[in-house]
Amino acid sequence: MTTVLFWLAAACALAYLPLSPRPASTLRSVLKTASVALLAVTALLGAGPLLLVVALLLCAIGDALLSRETDSTFMSGIGAFAAGHLAYIALFLTHPSSNLALIFDQPGYFWSLIILGIVAATLLAPRAGNLKGPVLGYIPIILGMGVAVLTLPETGALRWALPAALAFIASDLILATEKFLLPKGHPALKITPYLVWPLYWGAQAGLLIAFL
Repeated sequence: MTTVLFWLAAACALAYLPLSPRPASTLRSVLKTASVALLAVTALLGAGPLLLVVALLLCAIGDALLSRETDSTFMSGIGAFAAGHLAYIALFLTHPSSNLALIFDQPGYFWSLIILGIVAATLLAPRAGNLKGPVLGYIPIILGMGVAVLTLPETGALRWALPAALAFIASDLILATEKFLLPKGHPALKITPYLVWPLYWGAQAGLLIAFL
Protein backbone atom coordinates (compact mmCIF):
# COMPACT_ATOMS: atom_id res chain seq x y z
CA MET A 1 0.00 0.00 0.00
CA THR A 2 2.77 2.46 0.92
CA THR A 3 4.57 1.73 -2.37
CA VAL A 4 1.39 2.48 -4.33
CA LEU A 5 0.90 5.75 -2.44
CA PHE A 6 4.51 6.77 -3.05
CA TRP A 7 4.23 6.25 -6.80
CA LEU A 8 0.85 8.00 -6.84
CA ALA A 9 2.55 10.97 -5.16
CA ALA A 10 5.30 10.81 -7.79
CA ALA A 11 2.68 10.77 -10.56
CA CYS A 12 1.01 13.87 -9.09
CA ALA A 13 4.39 15.59 -8.85
CA LEU A 14 5.17 14.78 -12.48
CA ALA A 15 1.73 15.99 -13.60
CA TYR A 16 2.24 19.24 -11.69
CA LEU A 17 5.61 20.05 -13.26
CA PRO A 18 4.29 21.50 -16.57
CA LEU A 19 1.70 23.48 -14.59
CA SER A 20 4.23 25.00 -12.18
CA PRO A 21 4.86 28.21 -14.18
CA ARG A 22 1.17 28.70 -15.02
CA PRO A 23 -1.36 30.89 -13.15
CA ALA A 24 -3.17 29.53 -10.10
CA SER A 25 -5.95 27.03 -10.77
CA THR A 26 -7.85 24.34 -8.88
CA LEU A 27 -6.11 21.51 -10.75
CA ARG A 28 -2.70 23.07 -10.12
CA SER A 29 -3.42 23.40 -6.38
CA VAL A 30 -4.76 19.86 -6.08
CA LEU A 31 -1.78 18.26 -7.83
CA LYS A 32 0.77 20.33 -5.92
CA THR A 33 -0.80 19.60 -2.55
CA ALA A 34 -1.42 15.92 -3.24
CA SER A 35 2.20 15.40 -4.30
CA VAL A 36 3.39 15.92 -0.72
CA ALA A 37 0.22 15.08 1.21
CA LEU A 38 0.40 11.54 -0.21
CA LEU A 39 3.98 11.30 1.05
CA ALA A 40 2.69 12.24 4.51
CA VAL A 41 0.08 9.48 4.30
CA THR A 42 2.79 7.08 3.14
CA ALA A 43 4.89 7.95 6.19
CA LEU A 44 1.89 7.50 8.48
CA LEU A 45 0.83 4.12 7.08
CA GLY A 46 4.43 2.99 6.94
CA ALA A 47 4.81 3.63 10.68
CA GLY A 48 7.36 6.38 10.07
CA PRO A 49 8.41 8.78 12.85
CA LEU A 50 5.62 11.12 13.91
CA LEU A 51 7.84 14.15 13.27
CA LEU A 52 8.31 13.01 9.66
CA VAL A 53 4.53 12.81 9.20
CA VAL A 54 4.10 16.25 10.78
CA ALA A 55 6.85 17.82 8.66
CA LEU A 56 5.40 16.45 5.42
CA LEU A 57 1.88 17.46 6.39
CA LEU A 58 2.94 21.02 7.23
CA CYS A 59 4.75 21.30 3.91
CA ALA A 60 1.66 20.02 2.08
CA ILE A 61 -0.38 22.74 3.82
CA GLY A 62 2.28 25.24 2.75
CA ASP A 63 1.98 24.01 -0.84
CA ALA A 64 -1.80 24.42 -0.77
CA LEU A 65 -1.49 27.99 0.50
CA LEU A 66 1.33 29.08 -1.81
CA SER A 67 -0.41 27.58 -4.84
CA ARG A 68 -3.12 30.25 -4.58
CA GLU A 69 -0.50 32.98 -5.22
CA THR A 70 -2.05 35.75 -3.12
CA ASP A 71 -0.28 37.98 -0.58
CA SER A 72 -2.32 36.64 2.35
CA THR A 73 -1.83 32.98 1.48
CA PHE A 74 1.87 33.61 0.78
CA MET A 75 2.46 34.67 4.38
CA SER A 76 0.50 31.72 5.75
CA GLY A 77 2.34 29.37 3.40
CA ILE A 78 5.72 30.65 4.55
CA GLY A 79 4.61 30.08 8.15
CA ALA A 80 3.59 26.49 7.37
CA PHE A 81 6.92 25.79 5.68
CA ALA A 82 8.86 27.34 8.55
CA ALA A 83 6.99 25.03 10.94
CA GLY A 84 7.73 22.10 8.61
CA HIS A 85 11.45 22.89 8.66
CA LEU A 86 11.38 23.08 12.45
CA ALA A 87 9.72 19.66 12.52
CA TYR A 88 12.51 18.31 10.30
CA ILE A 89 15.13 19.85 12.60
CA ALA A 90 13.50 18.11 15.57
CA LEU A 91 13.36 14.85 13.58
CA PHE A 92 17.09 15.02 12.80
CA LEU A 93 18.19 15.98 16.30
CA THR A 94 16.04 13.38 18.09
CA HIS A 95 16.99 10.46 15.85
CA PRO A 96 18.76 7.70 17.84
CA SER A 97 21.82 8.00 15.58
CA SER A 98 22.05 11.80 15.85
CA ASN A 99 25.39 13.09 17.15
CA LEU A 100 26.14 16.82 17.43
CA ALA A 101 29.87 16.16 17.12
CA LEU A 102 29.32 15.02 13.52
CA ILE A 103 28.54 18.60 12.48
CA PHE A 104 32.20 19.54 12.65
CA ASP A 105 33.30 16.38 10.85
CA GLN A 106 32.14 18.18 7.70
CA PRO A 107 33.31 21.78 8.28
CA GLY A 108 33.08 22.60 4.58
CA TYR A 109 29.32 21.98 4.57
CA PHE A 110 28.83 23.80 7.86
CA TRP A 111 30.69 26.97 6.96
CA SER A 112 29.25 26.99 3.45
CA LEU A 113 25.77 27.09 4.98
CA ILE A 114 26.76 29.94 7.31
CA ILE A 115 28.22 31.97 4.43
CA LEU A 116 25.21 31.15 2.26
CA GLY A 117 22.89 32.51 4.96
CA ILE A 118 24.83 35.76 5.23
CA VAL A 119 24.86 36.26 1.45
CA ALA A 120 21.15 35.41 1.13
CA ALA A 121 20.17 37.82 3.91
CA THR A 122 22.34 40.59 2.41
CA LEU A 123 20.79 40.20 -1.05
CA LEU A 124 17.17 39.60 -0.04
CA ALA A 125 16.66 42.07 2.82
CA PRO A 126 16.76 45.26 0.69
CA ARG A 127 14.43 43.74 -1.92
CA ALA A 128 11.84 41.95 0.22
CA GLY A 129 9.81 45.06 1.05
CA ASN A 130 7.09 44.36 3.62
CA LEU A 131 8.19 40.72 3.71
CA LYS A 132 11.67 41.58 4.98
CA GLY A 133 10.96 40.34 8.52
CA PRO A 134 9.49 36.95 7.52
CA VAL A 135 12.21 36.42 4.90
CA LEU A 136 15.02 37.15 7.36
CA GLY A 137 13.35 34.90 9.92
CA TYR A 138 12.97 32.07 7.42
CA ILE A 139 16.62 32.01 6.33
CA PRO A 140 18.09 30.73 9.64
CA ILE A 141 15.30 28.16 9.91
CA ILE A 142 15.94 26.59 6.52
CA LEU A 143 19.71 26.73 6.99
CA GLY A 144 19.27 25.36 10.52
CA MET A 145 17.74 22.28 8.91
CA GLY A 146 20.87 22.02 6.77
CA VAL A 147 23.06 22.14 9.88
CA ALA A 148 20.88 19.73 11.87
CA VAL A 149 21.04 17.07 9.16
CA LEU A 150 24.83 17.00 9.58
CA THR A 151 24.29 15.31 12.96
CA LEU A 152 23.16 12.15 11.17
CA PRO A 153 25.61 9.46 10.03
CA GLU A 154 25.68 8.81 6.29
CA THR A 155 24.91 5.11 6.63
CA GLY A 156 22.04 2.99 5.36
CA ALA A 157 18.92 4.86 4.33
CA LEU A 158 20.08 7.91 6.30
CA ARG A 159 22.57 8.67 3.54
CA TRP A 160 19.61 10.16 1.65
CA ALA A 161 19.02 12.79 4.33
CA LEU A 162 21.91 15.15 3.55
CA PRO A 163 21.39 15.43 -0.23
CA ALA A 164 17.65 15.75 0.35
CA ALA A 165 18.12 18.59 2.84
CA LEU A 166 20.54 20.36 0.49
CA ALA A 167 18.05 20.00 -2.38
CA PHE A 168 15.37 21.52 -0.13
CA ILE A 169 17.63 24.49 0.63
CA ALA A 170 18.47 24.91 -3.06
CA SER A 171 14.78 24.95 -4.03
CA ASP A 172 14.02 27.62 -1.43
CA LEU A 173 16.94 29.80 -2.55
CA ILE A 174 15.93 29.55 -6.21
CA LEU A 175 12.34 30.39 -5.26
CA ALA A 176 13.53 33.43 -3.28
CA THR A 177 15.67 34.52 -6.24
CA GLU A 178 12.66 34.13 -8.52
CA LYS A 179 10.37 36.16 -6.28
CA PHE A 180 12.64 38.90 -5.00
CA LEU A 181 15.77 39.23 -7.13
CA LEU A 182 14.82 38.63 -10.77
CA PRO A 183 12.89 41.42 -12.54
CA LYS A 184 9.68 40.61 -14.42
CA GLY A 185 10.39 39.28 -17.86
CA HIS A 186 13.87 38.03 -17.00
CA PRO A 187 14.78 35.03 -19.21
CA ALA A 188 15.70 32.95 -16.15
CA LEU A 189 12.06 33.01 -15.03
CA LYS A 190 11.28 30.58 -17.85
CA ILE A 191 13.62 28.05 -16.25
CA THR A 192 13.34 28.52 -12.49
CA PRO A 193 9.95 26.78 -12.00
CA TYR A 194 11.39 23.65 -13.61
CA LEU A 195 14.30 23.73 -11.15
CA VAL A 196 12.37 24.54 -7.97
CA TRP A 197 9.76 21.81 -8.19
CA PRO A 198 11.99 18.75 -8.91
CA LEU A 199 14.45 19.86 -6.22
CA TYR A 200 11.67 20.45 -3.69
CA TRP A 201 9.64 17.29 -4.31
CA GLY A 202 12.79 15.21 -4.67
CA ALA A 203 13.90 16.53 -1.27
CA GLN A 204 10.64 15.50 0.38
CA ALA A 205 10.78 12.07 -1.24
CA GLY A 206 14.42 11.67 -0.22
CA LEU A 207 13.65 12.52 3.40
CA LEU A 208 10.77 10.05 3.38
CA ILE A 209 13.07 7.30 2.10
CA ALA A 210 15.74 8.22 4.66
CA PHE A 211 13.44 7.88 7.68
CA LEU A 212 10.72 5.43 6.68
